[in-house]
Amino acid sequence: MFKNFISEFKKFAMRGNVIDMAVGIIIGAAFSKIVDSLVKDVLMPPIGLLLGKVDFSDLKLVLTEGDNPVSINYGLFINALISFVIVAFAVFVLIKAINKLQEKMCAEEEVAPTPVEPTTKTCPHCCSEIAIKATRCPHCTSELK
Repeated sequence: MFKNFISEFKKFAMRGNVIDMAVGIIIGAAFSKIVDSLVKDVLMPPIGLLLGKVDFSDLKLVLTEGDNPVSINYGLFINALISFVIVAFAVFVLIKAINKLQEKMCAEEEVAPTPVEPTTKTCPHCCSEIAIKATRCPHCTSELK
């Protein structure tokens, strides 16, 4: 029973869709880290400077003071929100491009192919497939019209 389970799992894990999904998740995670760095290290410092030298990662609402202060870190939330918007926009642009490509491919497939002239015919006597220009069947030697 356990061998059967392992065998089924291997078959599932090696399917193309699962591997494609895993690659997508890995690339997505890496892309997310790049966007996070872009927001935290490139975009937010100049925005904070324009708003009066504010560091968004330090913005918080302190609920309790003391040794273990409790706070709502809304600056980090703003950074995460901007990161999400950038990632969502990038995914939107990517999906839009893929959809346009698929539409183009479907339109090309819908074009009717040019009819191909037949190169063979069937012998009426022995039902063998023979060349279209044949005047005698090579199988049964019958004369053809």
